[in-house]
Amino acid sequence: MSAALKQKVAEEMVRRLKWHHRFYDLADLVASWSKDPSTQVGCVIIDTDTRAVLSVGYNGFPRGVVDRPEWYEDRAYKYPTVVHAEVNAILSSMADLTGATLYCNIGIPCPDCAGPIIQAGIKAVVYPPANGEHKARCMTKDGLDLGELSEQMFEDADVEMLEYPREIKL
Repeated sequence: MSAALKQKVAEEMVRRLKWHHRFYDLADLVASWSKDPSTQVGCVIIDTDTRAVLSVGYNGFPRGVVDRPEWYEDRAYKYPTVVHAEVNAILSSMADLTGATLYCNIGIPCPDCAGPIIQAGIKAVVYPPANGEHKARCMTKDGLDLGELSEQMFEDADVEMLEYPREIKL
């Protein structure tokens, strides 16, 4: 490979990585809108070809439900009532999401979100590796690794998964 071609390939890789960072940053901003004090999740759905933002979502109670701090503090209330960021983004979209790419700021989407992602026709999911605390608290249920279950669902449905570390420097 010539030096000029190597340079061109390197520049293209940096350009793509910059877009991943931008959408992670946007997902972090959207996550900050969540009133959940313990877990703030943000999601951005983009048009894969144009990189136009199609929708955003964050975790929170459904529209019209009062944001009661005591419900966020009590998992018995919180878990069955909170709408996840990915589902909020899908439900809030006015666009056709077929072929879109979804960015999530906290880790691979859970199986409850993987189903709607697949049904919406989203074809790529980009996420950072889950940190240990989030994985232990949110991605394990009755001894089942929910991340592995999501991976299998995405694999079966031909949804591309890209675990992209946030720490890569440009």
